[in-house]
Amino acid sequence: MGDPTGFLKHTVRETPQRRPVPLRLLDWKEVYEDFSEETLKTQAGRCMDCGIPFCHNGCPLGNLIPEWNDLVYKDQWREAIDRLHATNNFPEFTGRLCPAPCEASCVLGINQDAVTIKQVEVSIIDHAFDQGWVQPVHPTRLSGKTVAVIGSGPAGLAAAQQLTRAGHTVTVFERADRIGGLLRYGIPEFKMEKRHIDRRLAQMEAEGTVFKAGVNVGVDIKARQLREQFDAVVLAGGATLARDLPVPGRELKGVHQAMEYLPQANRHALGEQDAAADGRAASTAPLINAKDKKVVIIGGGDTGADCLGTAHRHGAASVVQLEIMPQPPAERADSTPWPTYPLMYRVSSAHEEGGDRMFSVNTERFAGDDEGNVTGLHAHEVQMVNGRFEKVEDSDFLIEADLVLLAMGFVGPERPGLLDGLGVRYTERGNVVRSDGWQTTVPGVFVAGDMGRGQSLIVWAIAEGRAAAAAVDRFLTGATALPAPVVPTSAPQR
Repeated sequence: MGDPTGFLKHTVRETPQRRPVPLRLLDWKEVYEDFSEETLKTQAGRCMDCGIPFCHNGCPLGNLIPEWNDLVYKDQWREAIDRLHATNNFPEFTGRLCPAPCEASCVLGINQDAVTIKQVEVSIIDHAFDQGWVQPVHPTRLSGKTVAVIGSGPAGLAAAQQLTRAGHTVTVFERADRIGGLLRYGIPEFKMEKRHIDRRLAQMEAEGTVFKAGVNVGVDIKARQLREQFDAVVLAGGATLARDLPVPGRELKGVHQAMEYLPQANRHALGEQDAAADGRAASTAPLINAKDKKVVIIGGGDTGADCLGTAHRHGAASVVQLEIMPQPPAERADSTPWPTYPLMYRVSSAHEEGGDRMFSVNTERFAGDDEGNVTGLHAHEVQMVNGRFEKVEDSDFLIEADLVLLAMGFVGPERPGLLDGLGVRYTERGNVVRSDGWQTTVPGVFVAGDMGRGQSLIVWAIAEGRAAAAAVDRFLTGATALPAPVVPTSAPQR
């Protein structure tokens, strides 16, 4: 513990400032200003080095948070990245995208602001890349075993890197035309610039991982062929089946799923060709652009906020974000006491940039013109009664809209093609069934991430990828030296 009284001397939590809104709306770059090293060290020194570090429990990866906080405070950056990489393959992703459940369970957070764990994490990895410390890690020997990883999101990449380092020959298949999964085309550039993906992929390729983009496994390669060519398969395709809104007028032009909108916007921001919603190939479909439009986003979560920030950068005339749940309290709700992740009102960078937020609202139907274009939506207020939403009488209203984006989450993996071809079984919630050893009901076929867990956090995806990799290594060789977080395979969905 570098500064035993740091949490007493420095009671103010400091985080990087966001760039001024008028300036950042002119580009797609990340929204945060640089954070000085001295300020960061002071913040790291606030860590109490608790006898029982609840931040470990809050982090699905089991990150050694007090250790690398201490090392940053002592200016021992090389040792800090070693401790960080010991549990997390991609801290540059989690440090930008994870909602930081570790901070929610920080002991200091009981009566002060929590330690800025997430900022320390991302600063360590960015510093390590700048210093050239992130180098390929090669296996000491090759096993002669082959593994196919389906999906190149965080779960698939984590599994692939671990298995490659264990000496197996790993091929990652991705149906989009570039590697990265949801990280590539689902996360806006202003939340994470794609250069962070590219530099990590360069390391993985140098280690020996083979990437094959533009391959829709189950269609371009049949399930039978996959089983014949590889000794083991890891399913990491995510929960990509979006929740729809089956109300009158859903068929109107201008009503789109968020994941039709965001991938196109990402490609446009990066100067790439316009593409189909899943990124597989060029498309003749017109670009979904919010410029000068009245936009309504249905869904108040992270995907909705991503649509919000994207619409601002497109130059939308107005944006309204609807959420069926009531507005959370300003402080931690009594229903989510420390050290659980708190239910509370949050303002993301996108919300800071403008737009209106409405809570306890349900969409009843869409309105359209004679040419089949959406012109608005009819909605009403709701209240929770005995665990069910009920309409508030005489609360009907109309919102004008030229563009409606559905950001209501995801209901599970896509079954046609690969999954049905493999013959895996599904849970009642539509996810792929798996054992405590991460294996599906088909021997030699494993599953990690949202495809087996349901829609969840990036930190869970990486943790599951690491855990599944250890299980695959044990399946192929009879034993494993791969470290793996203790992640329950039957954990509830988020």
